[in-house]
Amino acid sequence: MPLKKVSISAVVSVRNEADKLARTLRSVSFADEIIVVDNQSSDETVQIAQSFTDRIFHRKNDIMLNKNKNFGISKAVSDWILYLDGDEVIPDGCGVELLRAVSEAGDVNGFWMNRKNIIFGKWIRHGLWWPDRQLRLFRKGKGKYPERHVHEYIEVAGKTGILDTAFDHYNYESIDQYVRKMTDIYIPNEVDALRSSGYVATWKDAIRFPVSDFLKVFFAQKGYKDGIHGIVLATLQSFYSFLVYAKLWEAKGFTQYDPDADEIAEEFRDRRREISYWIHTMMSDTSGTLKSFWYRFLRKINI
Repeated sequence: MPLKKVSISAVVSVRNEADKLARTLRSVSFADEIIVVDNQSSDETVQIAQSFTDRIFHRKNDIMLNKNKNFGISKAVSDWILYLDGDEVIPDGCGVELLRAVSEAGDVNGFWMNRKNIIFGKWIRHGLWWPDRQLRLFRKGKGKYPERHVHEYIEVAGKTGILDTAFDHYNYESIDQYVRKMTDIYIPNEVDALRSSGYVATWKDAIRFPVSDFLKVFFAQKGYKDGIHGIVLATLQSFYSFLVYAKLWEAKGFTQYDPDADEIAEEFRDRRREISYWIHTMMSDTSGTLKSFWYRFLRKINI
């Protein structure tokens, strides 16, 4: 049976992605229209975009990145919209799968897709990074970013489905890039969101934020299975969380508080118990049957 003819608009919002943009736009050549929103790029981004489309819009760069993403989405004219960042790629052959999905969508208004994060030259398969499911394909007029946080999903009105198709994200390529995005975009946005929510930070958060994030990414989400990449990424995430606390503290005028030794010791004892629990969990997960039983026992009696 022939597929029902349904059109797709590919929308890309970019800033200084000259080294990656051609690969991204080439990967959506199956789309009926390509829209590029340029956020005050100072490199060759616009010239590269012009070789793929004349639907290019120029916007002031905004720390709330999703405002300009929504602007691009609003300019699409096709039945369905596929949103990508300038460092994301639809693999060869997957365009046919996407076209099939929207032609057979029925009452589904959006589709989730898994995202493969390639970081420091490696596909990261654990931690925060896989399957990293994203909602990026949706019916026109049914989806948009909420514009509350830079790390948010497109919200779709109505029913959604899940596709087997995974797309590639050529994420961080250097430590400098990671730190730059962290300090220029993600931390200020995170701090604003926490302050707007009324969150009141305490001195204990200086310990809890980084330790909890490391334990979550490295142990609970099995980042240890990604080798040295997993160690470095979990530590960077921990540092990110510490800086969020430090900026909250700065926003309060560096409030003076001197916890006594007993308070500090008790806080670290609590974190030590958490660390011990997750070490035993990791060892249980990676050991043979007998040792696994032993580590589960140690975890159970963890004090």
